[in-house]
Amino acid sequence: VCFVPGGSDCSISFISHVLGKVCVQGRQKEILSVLVPQLADLTRSDCIWQRICWRLLECVPDRWMEAVLLGFVQRAPGADALSRLLGNLVVKNKKAEFVVTQKLLLLQYGHTTAVLQNLLGYLALDSLRRGLLIKVLQELLETWGSSSAVKHSPPEQQQYISKAILICISHLKEPEIESCRQELLRSMMEGVKCHLDSNLPQIRRLGMVVAESISAKINTDGPVLKFQYEEDDEVRELKSLLAQTPPLCVVPSLPDDDRNEKADTAPPLALGGNKSSATAAPAMPDEESDAELDSDDDLVPYDMSEDKELKTKAPVYIRDCIEVLTGSEDVDKWEATVKALESLVRKNPAATREVSVELAKILLHLEEKTCIEGFVELRQRAQVAVLTTDPIRVAEYLTSQFYSLNYSLRQRMDILDVLVLAAQELSYPKSRGKTKHSDAQKPCIQLIPGSDSSKDWRKIVDERIKSKTQRFATGQSQVETSSPNEFNSVAGHFFFPLIQHFDRPLTTFDLLGEDHIVLGRLVHTLAVLMYLAANTMAVTAMGRALLEFVWALRFHTDSYVRQGLLSCISSVLLSVPGERLLEDTTEELLEAQSWLGDVMEKDPDGDCRRLALQNLLLMENLKKKLRTVPS
Repeated sequence: VCFVPGGSDCSISFISHVLGKVCVQGRQKEILSVLVPQLADLTRSDCIWQRICWRLLECVPDRWMEAVLLGFVQRAPGADALSRLLGNLVVKNKKAEFVVTQKLLLLQYGHTTAVLQNLLGYLALDSLRRGLLIKVLQELLETWGSSSAVKHSPPEQQQYISKAILICISHLKEPEIESCRQELLRSMMEGVKCHLDSNLPQIRRLGMVVAESISAKINTDGPVLKFQYEEDDEVRELKSLLAQTPPLCVVPSLPDDDRNEKADTAPPLALGGNKSSATAAPAMPDEESDAELDSDDDLVPYDMSEDKELKTKAPVYIRDCIEVLTGSEDVDKWEATVKALESLVRKNPAATREVSVELAKILLHLEEKTCIEGFVELRQRAQVAVLTTDPIRVAEYLTSQFYSLNYSLRQRMDILDVLVLAAQELSYPKSRGKTKHSDAQKPCIQLIPGSDSSKDWRKIVDERIKSKTQRFATGQSQVETSSPNEFNSVAGHFFFPLIQHFDRPLTTFDLLGEDHIVLGRLVHTLAVLMYLAANTMAVTAMGRALLEFVWALRFHTDSYVRQGLLSCISSVLLSVPGERLLEDTTEELLEAQSWLGDVMEKDPDGDCRRLALQNLLLMENLKKKLRTVPS
């Protein structure tokens, strides 16, 4: 690269125009992958080349500035190299300032962490640019603390903004922190509240990590925020951004000889450190240690090899279980009752029906007295057993309590989980008593049963062969017993009470307001119940009611709720017979199809767009299927 032959003066504006034109025409990678490394090497020790590079970028027209700047930021080997290449371009050029402080940070979110470190490290390297660093941090925190931004922006963008905030904080100096401490504290409190209100675990975890980092930075001497969350690779990456080495402390690479000398001298230092730490521990006098070792030598251990643990017997009657759970002070008996209650309920259905509502009420309010392993699962299994034993009365009680006063959000979500698990058990009678409850917190819809399809048709063929075959062999016939779908007659008792009062706010419960996390669980529960109601008598009425429910909430701001609404549409399309859909819900389907198209194109959440596309494909398949059926 050589722009100035023979030391004569010349203008490089033409080269700047060529560079901008090439970059904006899509050849940015080809030219800058060669140009940037050479300029970074030339500007390392030559201030003339630095001035040439600054002038080269200053002469780029504004309409091409973004393409050129983005290429330099992406391909610079570090923040110090980017500072040599750009100089104070962001201070002199308004377009460059907009690109660096607004577009690359707030309007785009597809860049790597290295690009963010280059960009923000470049702003932190010069006193003239540090004012822009503070300004960028304030705008990032304002976006991070906006409830509207948290609701409407995708998780990837919120993660990108969180990384930028942590990198900015790592570059702040103590005087700068002191000058904006109150503003940082206010932004932190607003932002963490918005993130903790989200239904998505990833968003809540982002809020916790950023709030902890800001709190640790502004409260070096006092108490700091501390949250409990599971550390994964994303959390560790975020925390590593705070521990990065500032660009001002970048050490040039050492020659091989010096590096070997440093490596040779390192082990003695490490050994010395270990030695000093070992000797720093207080040594115990020999006499005291010997006395402690010999003090118990005269005691003979008691032989407990044949001892047996006394086990408390669990009650054998349902009413005895109720007495133990409500009034017994015997902790061992209470624990034995909790563990045995599910099997006892299933073995005694007649006795359970006599006290089913009372037992459901006790289990709904039951709290853990002792530390029992799997207490939540044991209680949930007992609730499911009671509900499947007496479905109508217990379902009416639970659905009425869902909209009652003086219940916690946790209890309301427990009601929804129990309804889903019981509906699954009732709709698949052969698996009764053997349903898996490990996924109770996350009920899901299996939209396309894949590998079971071949078994289904083979089973139908075998049944037809058996029904038409005459057998003359003696002995007990091996006829497979079957039981009816018990969810058929009770599906409406599970579904309709839940969908009736969702728009009526209570003093302590507002589904359409701040309690949207329960609304999201309710919507997903309705989708599962709708899917399980396939081939039932009430499926058409349930489908029509569910479509009206979806239409009322289609513009909800929370992505988790919108995902549930789209799952509801999938359930309706898969459960309601196609002929009934077209005859009874034609208008609703046309409105839903238009809405699904808008969601697929404009929704910021990727899962919502995927579900909308899936629903549109289901509609197309339904139309094709109905066209091929002869009239």
